[in-house]
Amino acid sequence: MTVKVTITSTETIKPASPTPHHLKAHKLSFLDQLHPTIFSHVGLYYLPDNSHNSQPPNVAGVLKESLSKALTLFYPLAGRIDSDQHSIDCNDEGLYYSEALVNCHLLDFLRKPDLDLLNDFYPCHPTKPEPFARIYPVMIQVNVFECSGIAIGLCLSHKVLDGISTSSFLRGWASCALKCFKTVSPSFNAASLFPPNNQLPMDSIASLGRSMIKMGNSVTRRFLFDASALSALKSKGDMGTGIRSPSRVEAVTAFIWKCAMSVSEAKSGIRKPSILSHAVDLRRRMVPPLEEYSMGNLLWIPSTHCRIEDEMELNSLIGKLRETITEIDADFVRKLRNGGGLSMISKNVEEMAELCSKGPVDYYGFTSWSRFGIYETDFGWGKPVWVSSHKITGSMFMNLVHMLETGEGDGMEAWITLDEPEMALLLDHQEFLAFVSVDPTPSN
Repeated sequence: MTVKVTITSTETIKPASPTPHHLKAHKLSFLDQLHPTIFSHVGLYYLPDNSHNSQPPNVAGVLKESLSKALTLFYPLAGRIDSDQHSIDCNDEGLYYSEALVNCHLLDFLRKPDLDLLNDFYPCHPTKPEPFARIYPVMIQVNVFECSGIAIGLCLSHKVLDGISTSSFLRGWASCALKCFKTVSPSFNAASLFPPNNQLPMDSIASLGRSMIKMGNSVTRRFLFDASALSALKSKGDMGTGIRSPSRVEAVTAFIWKCAMSVSEAKSGIRKPSILSHAVDLRRRMVPPLEEYSMGNLLWIPSTHCRIEDEMELNSLIGKLRETITEIDADFVRKLRNGGGLSMISKNVEEMAELCSKGPVDYYGFTSWSRFGIYETDFGWGKPVWVSSHKITGSMFMNLVHMLETGEGDGMEAWITLDEPEMALLLDHQEFLAFVSVDPTPSN
């Protein structure tokens, strides 16, 4: 049977109460300005209640009513991104919302998720983001399966939200569904912490970004590092007595980087310099730390370099990664806030451009949504059994790795996008395969 996703309705969900006049213009911070006008994608999957083989009655009504109430608190998400891409007009025009029917059972889909079909669960297909990404902060699609299971697909503007903001919005929406309004208190003051800057070298940043784009046939595959694999990798990458053992994010990041560099060399026949970027949350690195509901792109994306002559052992790569991330401390954030952002960005761009100018360079972009609490998103019918990313398709792409926690919290999924020949080599890479399950059935 061919599985189809059929849109049954589209509408806009507006805030239950109008946004006060003094909040109508929401400025984006200079950290927001640095991000391109693209969507991130996240899907949440809910099985029906086993005792009734159905969801509670009026699920659609609960989701829409609670979303309307949540938007009074998360008011910029019901507005429109201004054409200058520097602010949001909080005009309460509403959030794009659609509903769809899927002609199969959710459990059948989850046994071996079809990533091409998964992309249809999102209101804006990952390969066709324009012009929506330049207009809507958030778009939502609620997909109902024949068994009454539900998949909620969200497209979220990276101009407005990072991973922690996304998790905060989801948990805030769910809290409104449970009538726990007092537990939700989002803060949209990132622009006061990191004021916008019209002198950012956006042309140079865009040019650098274009140099990281690859031409070919992109392939996205899912890999699971279970609890035992994570423990083994952490032990394998241990840096020695007296030095803090690697975190699971450090160990997995460095391990994937190591294997990716290996398959790149096998494909091209030469070893190339390699650049790894990894998003780092700034909230926990500020003094005092920001509250969990601090919204916006409160992150920095430093780069770690592995030159041709550098060691490629796991502990060495973990050391490089840790050295880079350790530099993002309270003093670093203080300099960002005190006017040093422009010079720091310019320095990063110059260093990256110099490295790229010397010949072919491999670039790998990493982001981790581990322990963000997305699996705590409970609208009243239980927590999601799976949280997904999306498949990247097309002939223009970047090498990307998106890491997500598992439902139990003791494992980690890595969604890896490479070009087709390199992915084929990775799927035959014995060291890599010793630590992962390929395209696993999501656990619940």
